[in-house]
Amino acid sequence: MSSRPILIGIIGGTGSGKSTVARAIFQSLPEKNIAIIQQDSYYKDQSHLTFEERTKTNYDHPLAFDATLLKQHLSELLNNNSIQKPIYDFEQHTRKKETETIYPKDIIILEGIMILDDSELRKMLDIKIFVDTDADVRIIRRILRDMRERGRTLESVIDQYLTTVRPAHLQFVEPNKKYADVIIPEGGYNQVAIDIMVAKIKSIIENKQKLNSNRVKNN
Repeated sequence: MSSRPILIGIIGGTGSGKSTVARAIFQSLPEKNIAIIQQDSYYKDQSHLTFEERTKTNYDHPLAFDATLLKQHLSELLNNNSIQKPIYDFEQHTRKKETETIYPKDIIILEGIMILDDSELRKMLDIKIFVDTDADVRIIRRILRDMRERGRTLESVIDQYLTTVRPAHLQFVEPNKKYADVIIPEGGYNQVAIDIMVAKIKSIIENKQKLNSNRVKNN
């Protein structure tokens, strides 16, 4: 692959269905053409803190993310270089020692809640998709996810939602909807919108392949 990859941002509040939309797009395309990166993987390393100190971190604030490393890794991928993506342990509230190798692909999907809050990151995105879902649906999804996948209690999830998640959504997520190129309502269950995005992405891949083929012939 010689041409620059296309970077697609999928944004929305916690529990909005971002991951569902990202997976639907991923599963509709050949794996060789697409890669997914979660902004959650780029929470800052907190191994220097005690476990109790880690639990007090506000994970719903832009400063909780290592934005510098994320943008550095995205630049590497856009220059057709592989990266070692961090792996975050949500039960221990810090990064794991292991990393995951991500190779450059024709399409790279970046999925996360704070993507549009960073002006430099916004400029890197070729397509910005905002997944818009009612708050009551989002909190129910978050409760189920955090209890099943992250070892949280119901009380801790509700407390976190009221003290940090909801205020952060109103301050850093919802206002940035204006930067989106496409808004998908109904969370990850708007199949018509997903099909339209998949068709657009397939068209981009086909055009890139034709361009690369022509370059080879001309050389």
